[in-house]
Formats: sequence, C-alpha cells, structure tokens
Amino acid sequence: MGRAFEVRKNAMAKTAAAKTKVNSKYGKEIYVAAKNGGAELDTNLTLKRLIEKAKKDQVPAHVIDKAIEKAKGGAGEDYQPARYEGFGPGNCMVIIDCLTDNPNRTIKDVRLAFTKTNSKIGGPGTAAHSFDHQAVFAFAGDNDEEVLEALMMADVDVTDVEVEDGVVSVFAPHTEFFNVKTALADAFPDVKLDVEEITFVPQTNVDIEGDDIPLFQKFMDMLNDSDDVQNIYHNAIVKD
Repeated sequence: MGRAFEVRKNAMAKTAAAKTKVNSKYGKEIYVAAKNGGAELDTNLTLKRLIEKAKKDQVPAHVIDKAIEKAKGGAGEDYQPARYEGFGPGNCMVIIDCLTDNPNRTIKDVRLAFTKTNSKIGGPGTAAHSFDHQAVFAFAGDNDEEVLEALMMADVDVTDVEVEDGVVSVFAPHTEFFNVKTALADAFPDVKLDVEEITFVPQTNVDIEGDDIPLFQKFMDMLNDSDDVQNIYHNAIVKD
C-alpha cells in the first residue's frame, strides 16, 4: 500500500471508536476555538474548519451549539493544549495532542500508557521531527496532473499530489488548508472530499509485528480511554 492509503488509514485510526468520545472531543475543541477566537465563522477559520469536520463525522448539532454557547458565556473550564511525544511499541514514533484542565492528571494517564506497554515517553521534539505538519485532502479521481495544474493556477503552495487506487491525495503545508480547499471547490465544484484535515504525516513508517501488535493495541486503547487525549499521530503500520 502507498502513502495515500496509510494517510487515510491513520486519519481514521486517530478517532476513538466510541461515539461519545468523538462528540466529547469535538465539543471540547470547538469550545476552546470559540473561546479563544470568537464565535464568528467568517473571522475564526479554526472554528469553521472544526465545525465542518465535526458535521462530516456526524457530531449532533446540539453538541456543536452547546460548545459555542458555553464559550460565548465566558465561564466554564480553562482547557490548555498539551503535547507529548515518544516511542511506542515496536519503536514507532508517536505524537499525542491533549486538551486538559488538569495537567497532572493528563501526564499521569499518558505516562501510564507508555509504561504499561514497554514504551518510552520523550521530551518535546522527540518524534515531531519525523512528521510533516500538513493539510491533507483525498477524493475520488485519477488525474493528478489536472489537480496539480488547478492548484498551481490558483497560486497554492502544494507539497505533493498523487493518485492511488482511484483516489487523489493532495498534500500541502498546514497553513494552506483553506487555500487548497477553496481552489479545489472552484476548479472541481462537484468534488466530494473524503479527507480534509490538518494532520501530522509520517516521513517513514514502522511495521508493527508479532508480540508488539497486542502491545500497540493496548497502548492506543489506554490513550483513547483518557478524556484529555484529542488526537494521536503515529508512524505505525500493524501487520496482520
């Protein structure tokens, strides 16, 4: 499988299976975005992107509305971002993004996941240097040259455009997210984006095999069970 497949696979793996976790995750992120940048979508592009993504993941409207109204009220929790990096099972590299109102609880949960799976938590930059922070889009198609030309005509900075198994994947610097999305919508009005997100794309992948497979699954489960963990990025490919 190529990189486009792995990006889609990792994007799906980042979201916890339980719907309540998904709703809680988006509710918290939308609340923080609205509290920090205001509730107007025209001026708060981060909030706009989150709401669009939440709707695509079928987050109920009342969850979104409640988070925005809570932010408008000015009260509520004081969530702070926290990022942890390290080496997971099979020596894969991991980035864990959290939103927390209790840093001591969060680091305890994250550190326990590393400890219980023979993994090693590191300091800032331990894993991030092996990932590219990118905007990623994927949609049905087979003509990467046409897509690249459209983006170049729109003066969009693009890292790569590739085609695999009838899917076009566009990679761009994370700062170009809305420029890419606008250019694609203008050039291909009927396109349906299957993936549209800002993520960390691994520069290389690590195969997880044998005894490391159950450890990796336990590692991911423990992290996803933490209410403070929002997103998990890794370069692992689990070999069945």
